[in-house]
Amino acid sequence: MDSDAEAPPRSNTPEFSVSEISTAIKRTLEGEFARIRIRGEITELKAYPSGHIYLALKDEGAKIRGIIWRYAVPRLSLKPENGVEVVATGKVSSYGERSDYQLIIDRLEYAGEGALLARIDALRKKLAAEGLFDEGRKKEIPTLPQVIGVVTSEKGAVIQDIRTTVARRFPRQILLWPVPVQGQGAAEQIAAAIEGFSRLPAHLPQPDVLIVARGGGSLEDLMAFNDEAVLRAVDACPIPLISAVGHETDTTLIDFVSDRRAPTPTAAAELAVPSRAEMMAALAQTAARLLQSGQVATDRARLRLSRIEARMPDLPGLVGAARQRLDDRGERLSLAPRAYLSAKRRQLDALAPRLLHPRETLAAHRHALGLAEAHSRAALRRLLDRRQNALHRLPDPTARIDSRLREAKLRLAGLSARLDGASYQGVLARGFALVRHEDGRPVTTAAAIAEGDRLQLTLQDGNRMVTADTFSDPAARKPRRPAAKKAAQGSLL
Repeated sequence: MDSDAEAPPRSNTPEFSVSEISTAIKRTLEGEFARIRIRGEITELKAYPSGHIYLALKDEGAKIRGIIWRYAVPRLSLKPENGVEVVATGKVSSYGERSDYQLIIDRLEYAGEGALLARIDALRKKLAAEGLFDEGRKKEIPTLPQVIGVVTSEKGAVIQDIRTTVARRFPRQILLWPVPVQGQGAAEQIAAAIEGFSRLPAHLPQPDVLIVARGGGSLEDLMAFNDEAVLRAVDACPIPLISAVGHETDTTLIDFVSDRRAPTPTAAAELAVPSRAEMMAALAQTAARLLQSGQVATDRARLRLSRIEARMPDLPGLVGAARQRLDDRGERLSLAPRAYLSAKRRQLDALAPRLLHPRETLAAHRHALGLAEAHSRAALRRLLDRRQNALHRLPDPTARIDSRLREAKLRLAGLSARLDGASYQGVLARGFALVRHEDGRPVTTAAAIAEGDRLQLTLQDGNRMVTADTFSDPAARKPRRPAAKKAAQGSLL
């Protein structure tokens, strides 16, 4: 009964390992929030050398971390900056090693048209004040150009519309300068293409008219054609230029700077060449069938690809987690040497108080050296005595050997006397003492001793520490009462 009462209570609550619960949370987040849009202000933006961008989106009440993988950065329609309010599109995932949840971002848009329109309006007023919109700066479009230059994407439907329209109305030679028409870096490439057409080498066909075009889209998608670099390149271009950006309701600043504005890319082609209606029917019908057939084939292939993709594991998620771990390890590795040096410095500071002062070490070595010298001299005397006794016990074979031994003894006795005379140990044996200060400096005069000094006396059999009393006349010194015996230490004077 007692053992049952002491047993721990059982529980029906399931038990998970850390990895199991982390994987379950990651699966739940990615299943519930497979594709979402989050609005917030960009903060804590950091671009790593690997090409990935780490950031956070915040509002007045919360904050969520986000990641833009390297392969998604070129497809962004804007350049992420701290303090910009955006709408981020992606999926929610988690980083198991830190138990953090985060947004994997593949698209960024400005948070509203109000901020974009304010920027566009400020640039419009600036360029209007400089005169870039004046009608007197416009150039005439040639009636029948021989070569038409086109600045647009090579993969979109815009170039097909322009080609179809030109071929339908009046076939002309078309030079395409392919550029991205939206996303980060698109404005710079569009401006470079416009400037490049005006600097073509003489052996290449020279365009008589330029068409800058793209299809319709949101205000964010058309922002490349509101960029100041593009507008100044259009103003400086010596070739007549037709802008055809978006649909009829779309208006961008390039429409005010260009020489002619077309509501659509098709209308731009119609402005560039005269009509040839008799060639339109067969060519338009064939082009429509080809486009429809290609679209159907593309749709079927896209459907098959989507079905296959649904059965495949989330390889980008696995690779993304590995990339994030690599970035984390790289940052921790850069901080490791500094932490290691700090730990070693703390160990050194802890050991320093326990180290002996060099003065104490020298005094101990001096004392050990004096003892070793005394022991070595005593051992030498005992060895000489034993050798002399051994010589006395040897038989006397010849008088010559006795004579040589006597001479050797006399010489040895003389050398021993000289050795004893040169050694201060002999002086100590006669009752003298070697007086030194506590730090090892020798004392040669009484004036060098002050009252209360700690002195080290070296006697024949060892060292003693004493305290000095100072008086001028030994005869005037009052006799002291016999004091009680003290332990181990007396006075020198």
